Amino acid sequence: MANLATIDKQILEKLFQMDSGYVLNFSDRTFGEFFRDDLRIDIYDQKYNYASGSKANRLRGFWQVADEDLVGKSIEKLIDHIDTQILLGRSKREDFPEELVGRGRGIAARLLGTAPTVPAMTEDEFIAREFRNLSIDKLGLDPAISGVLKQRIDEIKSCLGAKASLATIFLCGSTLEGILLGIACTRAKDFNQSALSPKDKTLKVKQFHDWTLNEFINVARDLGLLGEDVKKFSHALRDFRNYIHPYEQMSSKFDPDEHTARICWQVLQAAITQLSK
Repeated sequence: MANLATIDKQILEKLFQMDSGYVLNFSDRTFGEFFRDDLRIDIYDQKYNYASGSKANRLRGFWQVADEDLVGKSIEKLIDHIDTQILLGRSKREDFPEELVGRGRGIAARLLGTAPTVPAMTEDEFIAREFRNLSIDKLGLDPAISGVLKQRIDEIKSCLGAKASLATIFLCGSTLEGILLGIACTRAKDFNQSALSPKDKTLKVKQFHDWTLNEFINVARDLGLLGEDVKKFSHALRDFRNYIHPYEQMSSKFDPDEHTARICWQVLQAAITQLSK
């Protein structure tokens, strides 16, 4: 059985257009031929039968039964099929967003143990990134909290302009924590079932209101909702609550400058962009 998390399956189902029982533009015949010719298996074997037995359900059944290597190869082959259909004019490029295809290839690489090493991004490169059309509304949160978050975004920009670094960090940290709490509440099952979900002394997953920003970030990254860049550069934000108390700030020798504040602002923008998708 392949190790596919819920978010992996959601990405693959979207990529392979499985919502209506179909898989891409395959007919029953060509679906069987694809698995026979490219993977040397009979997708219509009884062991892959699942629910209604449609092509989409056959593929879901295949994910449940086949090993990681075979599932990884099938994902690669299906993405190659997409590229071929676009080349032949049978599918449209705009129906397969580059980021979605990239996530699919990443899942395949992980299952095959061939995940590529991505060059580390420097702080200067991260700060230089531009985030356009930043939208709180696209997060799908309650309109009331979205209004509060928008006000905070405006205030963060004012603090950056005034070079109020510490205030910028407090606002970025609390805003990101609020956003992740809202996302977690809408996807409670995913967040609670993550291997990184924080637990109390009885090994029971903590209530979301007891999670720290650090814990929210780790779980959101584990679920594939946040990128590695957010996790890597969020170090100044993760303990923002500690710095609210002057003596804690003094003991930790935390003395943020404009550079640190801008990194925190970039982390917040990157997180909003990624969570919006």
